[in-house]
Amino acid sequence: MKGTIFIVSAPSGAGKTTLCRKLIEKIPDITYSISYTTRKARKNEIDGKDYFFISKKKFLDMIKKDEFLEWAEVHGNLYGTHKKQIFDLLNKGIDVILDIDTQGAKKIKALKIMATYIFILPPSMDVLEKRLILRGTESEDGIKKRLIQAKNEIKDYKMYDYVIFNNDLLEAVEQLCCIVIANRLHIEKIDHNFIKNKFLE
Repeated sequence: MKGTIFIVSAPSGAGKTTLCRKLIEKIPDITYSISYTTRKARKNEIDGKDYFFISKKKFLDMIKKDEFLEWAEVHGNLYGTHKKQIFDLLNKGIDVILDIDTQGAKKIKALKIMATYIFILPPSMDVLEKRLILRGTESEDGIKKRLIQAKNEIKDYKMYDYVIFNNDLLEAVEQLCCIVIANRLHIEKIDHNFIKNKFLE
């Protein structure tokens, strides 16, 4: 059976990256889609593992060649999901997590591609602000912009299939795992020939 695309979105600082990494540790045959971006790598980020860090010129060239499933500009930087990378994994029966913002999620919905949509909420806006400050990667003005963006993204939560309130990490990870497992057990994912051969003949 083909794999499933899981769209996971959240405001910056809500904890979606941590949740997705914990999910991959606990559930087999699921992996990240590694996005392409024009932003500079942060401390401890590795090219080819966290993102593919490329120039704006290269990114625009990839857009012209229609290599992206979706792409968006976020906080002045470009981010994109590579088509071939995704479909190669799905055809191998591997589920793929797309860690993308609401802009990207809307674009994929418009393409009518089958996917499961999950939105992660932070405990509160105050906690979100504290997390962004503790990161130490943003200026005061940058943090304000991210908080405004966070509210705009949260407004779109109704377009998602599931919402996880990330107030307790262990509980949120368990909920995310349950969504993936339930999807794999859905009638659309069942091998009907197996059931026929095993039980009905």
